[in-house]
Amino acid sequence: MKTWWLRLYHRVDPVLTEWMARHGITLLRISLGVVFFWFGVLKFFPGLSPAEGLATRTITTLSLGLLSADAARILLATLETLIGLGLMLGLYLRATLFLLFFQMLGTITPIFLFPAEVFYRIPYAPTLEGQYIFKNMVLISAGLVIGATVRGGRLVAEPPQPEAR
Repeated sequence: MKTWWLRLYHRVDPVLTEWMARHGITLLRISLGVVFFWFGVLKFFPGLSPAEGLATRTITTLSLGLLSADAARILLATLETLIGLGLMLGLYLRATLFLLFFQMLGTITPIFLFPAEVFYRIPYAPTLEGQYIFKNMVLISAGLVIGATVRGGRLVAEPPQPEAR
């Protein structure tokens, strides 16, 4: 005989799973957009972003000095804000995700350009800036999941059942 809580679980679990399958990707897209938008807007104001120094040095180095630190900051702020808006509004998702992956590629380059600023002890003890970089693995994975739905893919609560023979 099933206990009351087990019966309740078997009634509630499918409903919650269906809700998560129906809304999870949208919530992931919007929350990822909020993060990019927020971090991007912070970079428009010098000194507010904890990653600003390392990010601007990276962009200046990658541009072979053609971009000043201030121009790099504004460029990055604009890029992140546009990515955030595209994700939050669900507009031009293919282009938005391209920009996201391009920007994420740039965020890992300090590991190679400035390893002493990314690690206290190379390669296993990241600094706060290094942790900031490594958390981007989650953002990249979120972008991949969102990208899998751009052509109409979706999550399903229950896997398809094989047809009876």
